[in-house]
Amino acid sequence: MKETKNISRSRAQESSAAIEKMYITMRHLFNRGFYKPMGVSGDTLREALLALRPEIYGNIGEEKVELNGLLYVIERLPVGIEECRFINLTSDEGYSKSHFQAIVPPKRRRNCYRIDEEQMNVEITRGRSDIYDILTHLTFIFIESHKIRNRVLLDDAGEVSRDWFKLEQAVSQKKKLTLVEKEKAISHAANILGRTFEEVLNIYDAFGSTASPDRFLHVIFWLGKLAIEEIVDDNKRTITFSPILRERLGHHIHGEVWATNIKKVLEENKLLDRPIHVISANMHSVMNSIFATEVLKTKFKDKSDFFIYEELSKSGADVLRNEVSDVALKHGMISLPDTSGTNIDVQIFDTAKLNWSKTSFANATIGDKKPVLIVMDYAFGEQAYETIDELLKPYKKDILLNVESVSIMGKAGILEGGKGDIMIPNAHINEGTADNYFFENELSAEMFEGNDIAVFAGPMVTVLGTSLQNRDLLKFFHESTWGIIGLEMEGSYYQKAIQSASKIRKSVPHDVKVRYAYYASDNPLETGSTLASGGLGTTGVKPTYLITIKILEQIFQVK
Repeated sequence: MKETKNISRSRAQESSAAIEKMYITMRHLFNRGFYKPMGVSGDTLREALLALRPEIYGNIGEEKVELNGLLYVIERLPVGIEECRFINLTSDEGYSKSHFQAIVPPKRRRNCYRIDEEQMNVEITRGRSDIYDILTHLTFIFIESHKIRNRVLLDDAGEVSRDWFKLEQAVSQKKKLTLVEKEKAISHAANILGRTFEEVLNIYDAFGSTASPDRFLHVIFWLGKLAIEEIVDDNKRTITFSPILRERLGHHIHGEVWATNIKKVLEENKLLDRPIHVISANMHSVMNSIFATEVLKTKFKDKSDFFIYEELSKSGADVLRNEVSDVALKHGMISLPDTSGTNIDVQIFDTAKLNWSKTSFANATIGDKKPVLIVMDYAFGEQAYETIDELLKPYKKDILLNVESVSIMGKAGILEGGKGDIMIPNAHINEGTADNYFFENELSAEMFEGNDIAVFAGPMVTVLGTSLQNRDLLKFFHESTWGIIGLEMEGSYYQKAIQSASKIRKSVPHDVKVRYAYYASDNPLETGSTLASGGLGTTGVKPTYLITIKILEQIFQVK
């Protein structure tokens, strides 16, 4: 009789199962309508996140509190959410027309409203990916909050440690702490967090703002306070999903409004019958690539184009940016700030109004039918499918758009190389599904060589969320026959919409060209190079503009 082989799972397989479990659980909780993250209903999410131990959340599995991960998450959640016992995820339900002031997180565009002392409403207008993003972040900070509770709660009756008492005294002060008071409070906070004084001191100011310089202490105190109350008073935090959100999600409500607005503007400006090129990028690189060098050449004599782009990218360069924008608006650019709730602004460029000799593309050979560019800001995850699917549909049911190309320039995590390097995909693999999208990319790695930037070509994986990855899973994707070069959140959704519109629904030309290129925002396989380790700074400027210029050279047929 054969012995049963003892089959053990690799860490990559365990991680893949944990992601699938989180994905299914989050959809189940959404359909249910509410859950208590630290109660029985939140068990599966917590267990799966701890099993996955995402790279971006650092030491989530250890007893000490993870500081870099906490900063990353806090920057993507509304100010004050740490104080709220009730978090309500809603659709766009009219709060913008009320006395409530919108709170927008510094690193994630979403409108949030503080309803009262205990409740925060978060508007979800960017699809399911937004929900996965928020629920993962909330699960993380609630896990961290109970690490704080474990270190300060001495018994079930509610007695707390001296460090906690001292932290509470510091937080209760209304004025800015003096240096001595701040360092005393940091000393107590370090004991509570299981961190050194230096570690806390180094990250302290990153949490602060002009209005609230000591916010770090405030965040730690309130996370711990609510966790203590969950244990002592059985007063559990609750996340709810509004009935309107549950009814609307997945029906392209916001994407349809967004796309119709764009087509109306095209109609009003008699641009519907012209060749159209859609570009997903940021709201400055296309405009600056066309106009900036000519507009600012007298200010920056003998400086390279990339030097000018770096100057425009600096935080205090509003005057320079406005100069370029003013010229662009007079020469064919139409600005469409978003009003649909998608949080995706749009610029339309009518190239018939360009004086080519006063642009960076004097050698353009575009022929008689002058192209129209639709530049859309970055979508978020599954929202990419909603927006492109709606944009490529016929206008008023029977007016087909002559979309000649769709170009995607985005940020992505790289698995070989470092920040600022360029990735050129030839396929998108949708993580956790059997969906694979192979395509002919009009851009190639060779086009970017010779610019002192490393270039990688190959398949890329579209992931559920940046915070749902770890080193083991990514190493498997990279080192196995998949040969994945990077990870991002939108590629397969864009391609799914483009393929259905061009190959099945025939609403755009069958031979629509596609261009995909990404620059690396982080390397999640390298410790200290994940998204939680900080932004790109000016490292991202050169690859951003290099990609944008290559896209525009193809559209404008530069000889």
